[in-house]
Amino acid sequence: MAQVNFDTDRRAMQAVALMEALKGIIVFSAGFGLLALVHGDVAHIAVSLVTRLHIDPSGYYAGIFLHGANQLTDARLWLGAALAALYSALRFAEGYGLWFERHWGVWLGVASGSIYLPIEVYELWHQPGAVKATTLTINLAVVTYLAWRLRRERASGHATASSLGSSSISPSKPPV
Repeated sequence: MAQVNFDTDRRAMQAVALMEALKGIIVFSAGFGLLALVHGDVAHIAVSLVTRLHIDPSGYYAGIFLHGANQLTDARLWLGAALAALYSALRFAEGYGLWFERHWGVWLGVASGSIYLPIEVYELWHQPGAVKATTLTINLAVVTYLAWRLRRERASGHATASSLGSSSISPSKPPV
């Protein structure tokens, strides 16, 4: 019975780790996309995109998009790419820590997931939608699961060894 719990627990932790790594890959790719725009005519690319999608360039949202594209400088593109790299590094570190069940990885997961909860609740409250509700539900489930793992670890008294990052957080792990 303990083996089944360990396997299920490990798979859940790995699923969260993969989700975090996937977010890191997506943002890292977006950062490279920003770098591809450096020294380019961003405003011209934006106009081409709007017209190719058959969107009226004089429309409200298209106007906001085109105005934003006109404001982009090479320095802002580099800054965006650098911030994307930092965010990706954080997501990759979190994914690594969760995959290998490191205590710090679980703490990082709880902290980084919790930061978004108030924003997601606010967004859902002011503009309800299925995507926002699903995002909030998944994030809340992940944060709750990771917090439960931390609480279980503390209750079992294994926090001191794993606080150093040298062991896993799963006290019921069978010997290898």
